[in-house]
Amino acid sequence: MQTLVEDFIQHLRNERGQSENTQQTYFLLLKRVIAWAEKDGLRDWNDLKLPHLLAFLQHERARPLEGPAKDTSRRLSSESVYLEIAALRAFYRWAEVEKLLPTNVAENLSLPRRWKRLPKDLTHEEIDRLLQEPQPETPASLCDQAILELAYSSGLRLSELRNIRIEQLQLDAGFITVIGKGNKERVVPVGGKAREALERYFSPAGRPKFVKPKTPANVFITSRGLPFSRTWMWKRIKDRARWAGIERNFTPHMLRHSFATHLMERGADLRVIQELLGHANIGTTEVYTHIAGNRLRDIHRQFHPRAKRARASGGEASDHSKS
Repeated sequence: MQTLVEDFIQHLRNERGQSENTQQTYFLLLKRVIAWAEKDGLRDWNDLKLPHLLAFLQHERARPLEGPAKDTSRRLSSESVYLEIAALRAFYRWAEVEKLLPTNVAENLSLPRRWKRLPKDLTHEEIDRLLQEPQPETPASLCDQAILELAYSSGLRLSELRNIRIEQLQLDAGFITVIGKGNKERVVPVGGKAREALERYFSPAGRPKFVKPKTPANVFITSRGLPFSRTWMWKRIKDRARWAGIERNFTPHMLRHSFATHLMERGADLRVIQELLGHANIGTTEVYTHIAGNRLRDIHRQFHPRAKRARASGGEASDHSKS
């Protein structure tokens, strides 16, 4: 069973061009299926039928969450169950096409409804604090500054920041070429502040201090001359947010959300934002219209004279504010 899963992951990597995150997620989820099946004496994928898969999913919905938390009442979210079903359906579909399994017993598994969560973005004031340059400058601080400026300027994912190479930069023209999910290539503009930060990082006081004989051409490297791991880049960005006094739960992906939201607020076309973010589906990008709409509503309530009156008096005035 494990060997078949490993072959499937190779298919995702080599033929589908799926991201490392997708490969790792599907691998871990399918390993969980194998562990559950083996406890029930099922040693081959041919032994698993639809009732077994339904029983596994029921088990997953009922089990307490793993981790250090002591709260045993918490259960798996519908988002996690959605991923497990998606992994099973993709695996069985591949195995049937490759004639490794006779039938696709997962094709009738229905995906639960996914609630659209509004992505969290940073306020303009938080962005200003986060991008304030620490003094004195060091090679590490120049690297961090370039990462943050580029992430906010161009809306890059963490994996894209980690993997971007020097030959992908076209700073004179103000663009970078990005290899996104599914190995899809897109060209993204780089703002003036990000260009300045990158140029300072490439100066003798920055990146050259980290370069070793076997350093690869990744733009962002550690003090040991190696590419950033996902965990280490995540930590560096989180540390910078803490230094900037951002106390709420901050994630590096919030810079990407802020990039899109702030463009939307200033009237950027939705299709343009889709292209910049590298979204395959416009529906993924449409979530930012809700964020911008909510913020415009709040601004209206704060500054429009009728909105203020509606808050103060309520009732009849409230009807006027709707018109």
